[in-house]
Amino acid sequence: MKLSILLLNILLIAFPFQVSTDEHSHSYEDEEEVVLWMNTVGPYSNRQETYEYYSLPFCAGPKSAIGHYHETLGEALQGTELEFSGLSIDFKMDVDSTQYCKITVSEDKLYALVYAVKNHYWYQMYLDDLPIWGIVGESKDGQHYIWTHKKLEIGYNGKQIVDVNLTSDAKVPLVKNSEVAFTYEVRWKPSQVKFEDRFDKYLDPSFFQHRIHWFSIFNSFMMVIFLVGLVSMILLRTLRKDYARYSKDDELDEMEKDLGDEYGWKQVHGDVFRPPAYPLLFSAIVGSGYQLLLVSLFVIIFAMIGDLYEERGSMLGTVIFVYAATSPVNGYFGGSLYARLGGKQWIKQMVISAALLPLNICAMVFSINFIAIYYHASRAIPFGTMVAIACICLFVILPLTLVGTVLGRNISGQANYPCRINAVPRPIPEKKWFMEPAIITLLGGILPFGSIFIEMYFIFTSFWAYKIYYVYGFMMLVFLIMVIVTVCVTIVCTYFLLNAEDYRWQWTSFCSAGSISLYIYMYAFYYYFFKTKMYGLFQTTFYFGYMALFSLALGIMTGTVGYVGTSFFVHTIYSTVKID
Repeated sequence: MKLSILLLNILLIAFPFQVSTDEHSHSYEDEEEVVLWMNTVGPYSNRQETYEYYSLPFCAGPKSAIGHYHETLGEALQGTELEFSGLSIDFKMDVDSTQYCKITVSEDKLYALVYAVKNHYWYQMYLDDLPIWGIVGESKDGQHYIWTHKKLEIGYNGKQIVDVNLTSDAKVPLVKNSEVAFTYEVRWKPSQVKFEDRFDKYLDPSFFQHRIHWFSIFNSFMMVIFLVGLVSMILLRTLRKDYARYSKDDELDEMEKDLGDEYGWKQVHGDVFRPPAYPLLFSAIVGSGYQLLLVSLFVIIFAMIGDLYEERGSMLGTVIFVYAATSPVNGYFGGSLYARLGGKQWIKQMVISAALLPLNICAMVFSINFIAIYYHASRAIPFGTMVAIACICLFVILPLTLVGTVLGRNISGQANYPCRINAVPRPIPEKKWFMEPAIITLLGGILPFGSIFIEMYFIFTSFWAYKIYYVYGFMMLVFLIMVIVTVCVTIVCTYFLLNAEDYRWQWTSFCSAGSISLYIYMYAFYYYFFKTKMYGLFQTTFYFGYMALFSLALGIMTGTVGYVGTSFFVHTIYSTVKID
């Protein structure tokens, strides 16, 4: 049966011209059936803690059940559990108030419904892919009530559905052993809303105030100008003095030469290109950072071009597809860097690079999945979806990373350093406490975080609350500002480190730029306790687990950006200086 449904789905997708009217083409003929899907139900404060709609003692209509399949991988991962409502709805055909089922409130059902009402449970439905939300019931004066009547007002434009509104009515008290009847009615109304604009009603322009976004971007842009000016004025001025001093060695006597060479970044020219500690891990992380940077750019561009929020799971599906497709980028940059660092275990490096981020994500997701299974939540990932993810990692990401690694080692694997590397490492002199790599690392992420934290509030609210994020143009601007700020700050930090004659700049530049993840995670704690009303083990674990993954991915990406910008800076200054 499942195989036949799968084949039918493939045929429908492969040959859409054979299907004239259905919820996939969003075009209906008069009196054609329109399916109302019941999705999930859960507490309002915990958006991700959702359960199957019929896990509560609701009853379905009399029509025959229709099996639903997960159309996309993203839909399955997001916990979409569509079940047929059993209600008879036909295109442009009004339905008067009609009873479709009734239940007897036993002790178990009473407990479940009262618990749902006390915790402000809401439910979600879909009609022609348009989401509809409703509340289970309410409490008043110590008595608990549920809404038993659903009134659907459906707007249509031509042969297409462009609007759906739900009105809950008929408040019934919950009493043990009482009978509760559920009714519905349908009203069709012509609408002037265009089909392509039908999701505009779900957007919230008052929340995503453009004035606030522009103010945030203006402040961040001023920060960019300040940092770029700081780098230009301080570093270039200082470097000019250094160049002038190093280029007139012939005019100085021996004592002046010795005094002039006792400090500064030139003194570490024989060690500055020495491979960092753990080069295999470093190259794997940098390769993953390149890939994440490209994935972020592509996904933001796709979101700007097409409205990904209109399709269930489309954003998550796009991220998975782009990540898998850009795996050669990971292999190319990680493999070439490892070769330039003198690494020999390139196969091991390739496997670690390909598995680094997927393994961390899978470990966290599957850990949370055990809690979801215990709660019987709809977020529990089906076994078939786990197998699909494993197949993508093994048969798509790993081979593509191998291809990229081979290309990277052969095209860009030769080291081309402007300075020779000394055989014996130079001792690192003592320096002031605030010049230590650990302190530089902690300070390096403050300004990049300051450039994006306002946008973080909107992104967090969109994901953890009930807002749809759609201002991806602002996200792109903030993303570019963050990249510029990260590069500038990391260059400044690295210059001070080298000037203190500490040549351990590779890991320091990466960690100082990547330390933004620490501040993002700290902000996540603030957001949880002061901006949400989440509660319970499942929602709390889900929140902090996924925020840890988000912070880790952002840290790897910004760390790579900082390292790449700093590497260009280091190569530039040491290729220009006169070295004896």
